[in-house]
Amino acid sequence: MSQPRKAVALISGGLDSLLAARVILDQGVPVEGIHFYTGFCVESHTRAIRRKGDQTPRKNPALRVAEQLGIRLHVVDISEPYKNIVLHPRHGYGSNLNPCIDCKCFMVEQALAWMRTHGFDFVITGEVIGQRPMSQRKDTMSIIARASGAEDVLLRPLCAKHLSPTLPEREGWVDRARLHDFNGRSRKPQMALADQYHLHEYAQPAGGCCFLTDASYSAKLSDLWACRGKRDYDLDDIVLLKVGRHLRPSPHFKLIVGRDEGENHFLEGYRKRFVHLRTLTHLGPLVLVDGVLQDDADRALAARLSARFSQGRETEQVEVALTGLDDESVSLFVAPMGVHEVPESWYL
Repeated sequence: MSQPRKAVALISGGLDSLLAARVILDQGVPVEGIHFYTGFCVESHTRAIRRKGDQTPRKNPALRVAEQLGIRLHVVDISEPYKNIVLHPRHGYGSNLNPCIDCKCFMVEQALAWMRTHGFDFVITGEVIGQRPMSQRKDTMSIIARASGAEDVLLRPLCAKHLSPTLPEREGWVDRARLHDFNGRSRKPQMALADQYHLHEYAQPAGGCCFLTDASYSAKLSDLWACRGKRDYDLDDIVLLKVGRHLRPSPHFKLIVGRDEGENHFLEGYRKRFVHLRTLTHLGPLVLVDGVLQDDADRALAARLSARFSQGRETEQVEVALTGLDDESVSLFVAPMGVHEVPESWYL
């Protein structure tokens, strides 16, 4: 007897990718998952650092999906080649710096290459027509299938009945009648289907899984490019943009201010690479200096801002230690900046 056809499913960790894989598994088709790490994933980083009092153990959403489905998950780091997608998207950005169409083309292309290398037969995604304004319109779905090279080995089980039959449907590898016709932004049909499958653990649909869709994060990335005079980044750059308050009081430096204990601990790992400040007379955040403090006025300003976010913000004077890259430290005695002294324009 011939071997059953096999599918590789793009697993983001959200409800749609969970259901798409489940629908195909329900037809007896072997499925394995693939999850791509770009460096911009929300769940992989900040939510694990900033616990906000929640001590519930956190698991990567893609791993949680694979566990619920009982499938193997392959995690692939594409952060380096993904840079070209972020910096030079052929189809442009969405409302922020999200290159959604190019991103989906690239991920399907990568999944297709993995499929061929490992002897699988088709690729499935959780896309739904009309759910995303840029990458999930019917016309852009055709672009993604064509530009990725997947053509009709790309199956979207949740909205397949709105699309032309793909190779897996025409060849009878899957039953088209058991696929779905979801469309639009409402998640109620997906939630109802999840209930039918008794799937109750999934990431909430609000928000999004990519920092590039976030206006605040995109503003920080744009600021980084503008102040460095070039459009480029490394992994540490994009990680640090996710952490802390970012204030730019001057074109030649900005401050990264830890907002809680978790962020302070994380920023400690970068302490040897940045000039940094911490308050000595009062509890306060670790503050990294990204750029150059050119003179005493810059140093005093950075110290006053550090004191502003410490528990000494209401006192007349706070002692702040400023430590250089050579590990030499100097103490500055400063009056904390008041709430109304910090211009709103400094916050990124």
